[in-house]
Amino acid sequence: MILLTRKADFSAAHFYWNPAWSEEENARVFGKCANRQGHGHNYTLEVTVAGEIDPVSGFVVDLKQLKDILEREVVSVYDHRHLNFEVPEFEHVIPTTENIAVAIWRRLEGKIEHAKLHRVRVYEMPDLFADFYGEGA
Repeated sequence: MILLTRKADFSAAHFYWNPAWSEEENARVFGKCANRQGHGHNYTLEVTVAGEIDPVSGFVVDLKQLKDILEREVVSVYDHRHLNFEVPEFEHVIPTTENIAVAIWRRLEGKIEHAKLHRVRVYEMPDLFADFYGEGA
């Protein structure tokens, strides 16, 4: 089995806010990230797939197909969007780095032919990222 990773980038805005909490509690827990106007990040996405090398092509997966899937399922949906207001999966979920990784996994699961989704890593900043290995991991 080989693990293959493809990267993609997108820019998006978000804020952290729990509607069940008071404004004071949101400010205490989330600090300046609770500003409802939001703030932006240049995210880096790494998607790792696992599979066997095709003896004819030498690939685990068609690289153009993987790039196209990431573009269609993630980049075109998230790039230059306000995640809280424009991306359906964050209507009732706080768009933390962790929740973004889970949401991307769910968008990609079952859509990559001839390989199994192994890991989704989302970098919010160079020194902050979240890894997700699937619902049953």
